[in-house]
Amino acid sequence: MSTVEASVEVAVPIDTAYNQWTQFESFPHFMNGVEQVRQLDDLHNHWVVKVGGVTRGFETEITEQRPDERISWKTVAGEVQQAGNVSFERMDDTHTRVTIQLGWEPTGLAEKAGSAVGLDTHQVKADAQRFKDFIEDRNTETGAWRGEVGPQTQHSSTGRDPM
Repeated sequence: MSTVEASVEVAVPIDTAYNQWTQFESFPHFMNGVEQVRQLDDLHNHWVVKVGGVTRGFETEITEQRPDERISWKTVAGEVQQAGNVSFERMDDTHTRVTIQLGWEPTGLAEKAGSAVGLDTHQVKADAQRFKDFIEDRNTETGAWRGEVGPQTQHSSTGRDPM
């Protein structure tokens, strides 16, 4: 399993950064290689990615979601195996640190070689920078979902705004 991490400080309040990250269908705007993310329900997303010229699809499940703190997920079906989380740390009223941690299983020679030389780490860092540019240019989120997910919570569909 390959593990990568990247952090970026964004010049928006923590709720704006968090709210934008809950808008999974916007990910292709700032994640290179992500062709599409389709929200299936409050917990599940279908992803289509293109890595090294190969298109793959998979589904993820949100395993934990706490507003303004963290979103965690894992793959539940498909051609890509990954798990990760993104956390949000308030720096001050107008700045937030966003930290992305991703564990994934490279398959095939090209992915294994790319991971070995750090291309996956470079990609996650570049995506974090593109998120920073995306949210700072807009200065507002495209929508929000403030529900909670986790072992001690019930998730709710209230509060989700479409993109």
